[in-house]
Formats: sequence, C-alpha cells, structure tokens
Amino acid sequence: METSFDYIVVGAGSAGCAVAGRLAQAGGHSVAVLEAGPHDHSAAVTTPLGLVLTTGKAGPRNYGYRTQRQPLLNERRGRQPRGRGLGGSSSINGMVYIRGVPRDYDRWAEAGCEGWSWEDVLPYFRRSQCNERNGGRDDALHGGAGPLNVADQRSPSPFSRYFLEAAQSAGYRYNPDFNGAAQEGVGYYQLTQRNGERWNAARAYLHGGEAGRLSRLPNLHVLTDTQAVRIVFEGIRATGVEVRRGDEVQTLTARREVIVSSGAFGSPQLLMASGIGPADHLRELGVSVVVNSPDVGRNLQEHVDVLLYQLKVGSTDLLGPSVGMAWRMFNEWRRYGRERTGMLTGNVAEAGGFFKSDAGLDDPDLQAHFMTAAVTHPMRWGQGYSCHMCVLRPHSRGLLRLASPDTREAPVIDLNMLTDPRDMEALIKGVHILKRIFDQPALKRFGGVFGDPHLRADGSDDDAIREIIAQRADTAFHPVGTCRMGSDEHAVVDPQLRVRGVEGLRVVDASIMPTIVGGNTNAPAIMIGEKAADLILGRRTAVLEATTETA
Repeated sequence: METSFDYIVVGAGSAGCAVAGRLAQAGGHSVAVLEAGPHDHSAAVTTPLGLVLTTGKAGPRNYGYRTQRQPLLNERRGRQPRGRGLGGSSSINGMVYIRGVPRDYDRWAEAGCEGWSWEDVLPYFRRSQCNERNGGRDDALHGGAGPLNVADQRSPSPFSRYFLEAAQSAGYRYNPDFNGAAQEGVGYYQLTQRNGERWNAARAYLHGGEAGRLSRLPNLHVLTDTQAVRIVFEGIRATGVEVRRGDEVQTLTARREVIVSSGAFGSPQLLMASGIGPADHLRELGVSVVVNSPDVGRNLQEHVDVLLYQLKVGSTDLLGPSVGMAWRMFNEWRRYGRERTGMLTGNVAEAGGFFKSDAGLDDPDLQAHFMTAAVTHPMRWGQGYSCHMCVLRPHSRGLLRLASPDTREAPVIDLNMLTDPRDMEALIKGVHILKRIFDQPALKRFGGVFGDPHLRADGSDDDAIREIIAQRADTAFHPVGTCRMGSDEHAVVDPQLRVRGVEGLRVVDASIMPTIVGGNTNAPAIMIGEKAADLILGRRTAVLEATTETA
C-alpha cells in the first residue's frame, strides 16, 4: 500500500467524499481518503428503506452515539446515529435534500465568514446536483449535471398525500419545491436517489455510481477499515496521519495538506486527540498540546425534535409489525427487485413542511417530518403514522469533549438541549400547528388510537405539552458547529477552513458551520466539500459558472 500522498482526507462522509473526489478529479495530485468503516456496497445501504436496519443501535455502519443525560429531557440520553463506512451519514440517513434558506448563509458572511454568503455558496449547490426535474439542465437555483442525484419519490404512501391534504385544509400552502424561491409550506421531500436506489456521497464522488468499486480515478486511493489515530506534526505543520488498520499502526504522509472530514463529533475528537483543543482538558488526559484552541468542541448545535401524534391505523400502506405487513413486504421486496419501485424506495419521512412559529418571522423556524410509521420505543404491534416537529435554529449550545485520547472510544456529547427557553416556546407552537393539521378530516377520518402512553389527544394545554416534550424530545440527527468557522481569534478555522495556529491542516464538514441551517444538513455538508476543493486548489467561484464537469 502507498503511504505518501499529496492530500489525505480523514473521513469519507458527505463532505469528505465531495472534497476528495473533486481534488482527485482536478488531476495532478494523489489523494487518499481514509474511512474507519467498511465499503458501501451493501443492500442495507443501496435499498432506501434499509435505513430502518442501520439507524437504530450501534453497528458496523452506525456509530450509534448517545448524549449525556439531559436534565430538561427527564435525564434521558439522546440518540445520535452517525454513519460509519463510505458515504458516512449519507449512507444511513433519510436522503432528504434540503439546503436551508439564503439568510442562513448570509448570516455566516455577516458574522465574519467572508465568501460564504448565499451568493457565494449557491454555485456549489448547483454544481453538486443533478436534479431529475431539470432533465439534465441547470436553472437559477438547481443543477442538472452534477454527481449527486436528486429525485422525486417514486412510490409515496397515500397517507403522505392525506397529510398534505390535511395541512392545506388547515391553511398551509402546498410547496412543490422546498429548495425553490420560498421554503414555507408543505409538500413532498426530494431525495438523494436514482432509479429507486440511495445515491450517497460515495456513489456520487468516489466510484461514480458503479457497484463493486472503491474508486474510478487512478489518483484517488480509498482506504476503508482505516482508523485515524492522530494527526502527525513537524513543529506546527501537519505532515501526515497515524492510522490503525487491523492490528497494524502506521503513518501516512501528506505532502501538501491533511483535511479532516470526520463530522461534528469525529473532527473535534481527532483535533483534540492530536493536541489541538482546550489545553487544560488535553493535559488532564495526557495529550501533548500543539495549539491551545479552547473553542474546539464548543458551539455544538442540533435540531431539537419531538415525535408526536403516533396513531395506530390498520392499513398496510403504513409500516409496522403485523402478519399482513409481513406478506405485503414480501411482495414489495419482489417488486423492488423487478422494478425498483414500491415501499422499499421510501424513506419513511416522505412529506413534511416548514412553518413559522410567529407570522412576523422572515423565514420558517419549524420543520415537520410526516412519518409513514407509528414510531414508538419499543416498537409496538401494528401499523400507523406519526409526525416529528423540530426547531430549525435553536439557541441552546452544547459541548463535546474527549472521553479518552483513543479515537476508537466515543467522545462525551452534551447537547444542553432546551437550556434556552426560546427553544421550548417555539416547539410548543409547533405542537399546536400539528394538532391543527391532524384534526382535519383528511386524516381524522381514519380514526386510530394513540400508540404511545406519553401522548394525549388534547394538545391545548401548554403545560401538558411541556411535559410531553420533556418525555419525548430528542435529536434530529443534524449535529454541527464544533469546529466553528470565523474571522475572530476564537474561531477554530478561518473562512478558508484552515485550522488556526497550525499549517497544512483544514477541517471540511458540518462542524465548521457557525450556526445551523434551517433544514436537513446533508446537502449543506456536500456543498462545504465542493467549496473546500476550490479553496484548496486556489480556484475562484467564477470558475464554477464555466464548468459542468461531474466527479
């Protein structure tokens, strides 16, 4: 195996695949991308509904992190599934393609992140995307020839349509494109799929959609089952990465740069294990300090989310354990094998919406995911439907710290959820929105019974809603912000994504977000990888407008 490369990318998640693929595509440089998990050539990954098998407990494709006990959530631990393997979380997520709104990125620029306004990042969203609605053509907001395939759902459940009908009856407008001119409203989510199969970041950027290959580019070296132990420095310059492959530990050398793309948990963990972080914390664990960077691991943000209105309805158009469902799924598996259509192409969260908790807001601050399953813990017998509501721009901030210098051990994750009372008040208003929707005849006609003892049919009592939120709220699986980008001296990385205080080292993933965006975070993470490649290569944004090359 080669041990020396121009660029080493640590982590083959959404951003890591994008930056590695683009650097390799540029030619003239050797690029290694390191991934602690396995390859992604598995039916559990490529079959969209396979996410129900991979997002539960920790396993070969899911780190399955748990947070510290949250005092305002009845001392419960939050779930934080994170993808392990090529594609990272894009291999196990709900495939929902959402960018947020322009103001999300303009806010970054106003906070000192020059070059990250909406005008700056939109070309990278467009370059990354092949939106099937466009038929291979670009338009002002969408790309038609990028490597990341985005498609309308092939076989949505009729209950997703009933939800949209109920929402419109409650006064919320239908929105055919959440990534269009306006985000507010209800509609179907577009998914990162192609021909009924998951189109993860590895498929888009590393092996060009071809099964059974790790890379289609001769200068791109994809190393799976390779755990990064620490970044190697000569003085203050990053020169390589110490890795563990099986029982063997070796050092890989980076002639130009080391690029850390291990996500909102993995990136700060690796920086701290390598000596970049709060000096007192590192010394307590016996880690030699390279740079005292107190904000590594701070600024942790997550969409606080509550699962509500779980109703049991006897229909095999909905998911859930039953004899009838077992027979239905047998036939659906055969259908999927023949046609790549049917329930197995679904993502459970097929429809949803964006809402304002206050009419005076410029942008929606709440997001709903309608679920074609009554998701209870533990899962109970029978089918049903349910709905999530989350706060898009939470004010609460969490913290990540090392449990051990060993990067194989999960870090300490404390989200401090709902510690800012504004988050609770917004979520309560979101519950009232859902109650109005679920009270409409389009859904109420099916009857059904509540599938969770924590939930009550009467949503008019705010104190009762607070109790429900404390019992049921959790994460939306969108952690960001722990290696904050900025122009101030406390920022972990500068607007070029270079780690402050050292040379030859960047962070490229959702951890660099100063503030979380208003929506699912996979598409923005891929945008960050796309933009980072041009920053590393010294290209200007204008170059993007002249090319439609794909990875």
